Amino acid sequence: MEVKQTFLSLLITSYFIAFGVMLGGSLIGGLGSFLMGQPPLTMIARFADTLRIWALIAAIGGTFDTFYSLERGLFQGEIQHVFRQGLLILFAAGGMQTGLTVIKWLTDEHV
Repeated sequence: MEVKQTFLSLLITSYFIAFGVMLGGSLIGGLGSFLMGQPPLTMIARFADTLRIWALIAAIGGTFDTFYSLERGLFQGEIQHVFRQGLLILFAAGGMQTGLTVIKWLTDEHV
């Protein structure tokens, strides 16, 4: 049984998935670096910097369906698909940037 999401719930979900990947991945990585005797706050900031693209990929589904839909919109004249996929990528980027900002605040470092 497949549950259909509305477009608004998909946007909100993609925002918080990217946000969660940034926070969770960085903090858990910092815990691992602490256990290995490395400076955790510095490593958290470094992890956040390297997780940015992965947060976007995880938020948009990890597949190329978003880009295929974007291509279909551009080359077949379906502007609604271009607008929707652009908003989806924008919300995912917003969640990623919010997570990066929170990590900056927590670590007090310039990422």
